[in-house]
Amino acid sequence: MNILITGAKGFTGKNLVENLKNIRDGKNRTRPNIKIDEIFEFDIDTDKSLLDEYCAKADLVFNLAGVNRPKDNSEFMAGNFGFASELLDTLKKHGNKCPVMISSSLQATLIGRYDGEYGRSKLAGENLFFDYAKETGAKVFVYRFPNLFGKWCRPNYNSAVATFCNNIANDLPIQVNDRSTQLELLYIDDLIEEMLDAIEGNPHRCDYEGLTPLAGEHGKFCYVPTTHKVTLGEIVDLLESFKTQPETLVMPEIPNNSFAKKLYSTYLSYLPKEKTIFDLKMNCDDRGSFTELLKTANCGQFSVNISKPGITKGQHWHNTKWEFFIVVAGHGLIQERKIGTDEVIEFEVTGDKIQAIHMLPGYTHNIINLSDTENLVTVMWANEQFDPQHPDTFGEKI
Repeated sequence: MNILITGAKGFTGKNLVENLKNIRDGKNRTRPNIKIDEIFEFDIDTDKSLLDEYCAKADLVFNLAGVNRPKDNSEFMAGNFGFASELLDTLKKHGNKCPVMISSSLQATLIGRYDGEYGRSKLAGENLFFDYAKETGAKVFVYRFPNLFGKWCRPNYNSAVATFCNNIANDLPIQVNDRSTQLELLYIDDLIEEMLDAIEGNPHRCDYEGLTPLAGEHGKFCYVPTTHKVTLGEIVDLLESFKTQPETLVMPEIPNNSFAKKLYSTYLSYLPKEKTIFDLKMNCDDRGSFTELLKTANCGQFSVNISKPGITKGQHWHNTKWEFFIVVAGHGLIQERKIGTDEVIEFEVTGDKIQAIHMLPGYTHNIINLSDTENLVTVMWANEQFDPQHPDTFGEKI
């Protein structure tokens, strides 16, 4: 299959191109039904003569080219309608009836604040594609995108999320006029998955009731089922919590497929080099060191403990707190004794065979470095963050 992408250097185009390359080159094997031979990348600075060649050979076209911020409003129609017309005329010239996708916008509804020249140019492009389908019998995939966000989106252009991510990551000011303003947002990876569905011939179809897509097998339009409605205030608050994570070590809740998870990935893509690395506080003494690595809102914290040769650490117990000790380097012995008894359980551990050992509530426990020469390195997880006001830690030897 040969795939033509117009607007290939733009935000959506770049993400699509790179993901298609992963499939073409065998790096992504999750879409075995997609076989890609050629990826034709066309953008504003591409030799115009190549459009003719690409349209002759294409088996599917993604028309992502468009104008968002022209110097003059008249450029909207030329960029969003004029080029689409040229593209379809070139396909007709070669008798190529391959499926064609167009990236439109919710602004094409012309509802409320969307009633403007940009929306009119997008609506004209939609109608052009529907007429083309009637005339030629070709399949058309018309998508009305809400606001897009994700890695590689250009800040200070047409995405508030990109601007906020970039500015907060780089300690630049942001301006929020109304924290309650709600946006409907579509994450770039969700969009790419939908485009891959379209390549396989399974786009999600819908009709529209105002701004709302109504799913239906025979719908006129196509859409991405997963979007997120969030306020500007919620976005900024999340970004501020991401920014402070290297200081607090607290990882905010980022459930699978949540907006927070997608926003965090987006935010990280704007970090400057100097913020990509940060120091951790090592608590060092003559026995070795103990370093907190990561804390979570509801699922405890991770640390790493380094014990010098012959050193014993621990010798304490907890009422409710419990831990995993995971030796990743060295040779050690873990002992646990049930409080009020002589009952001791022991585990010899080594980095050559990584195992997780429960530190049981109500058992005093220690960890001994059995080596005379090597440090013992243990990754530790506790089911709660350490609270110095309520440490739940009581010294007692095995």
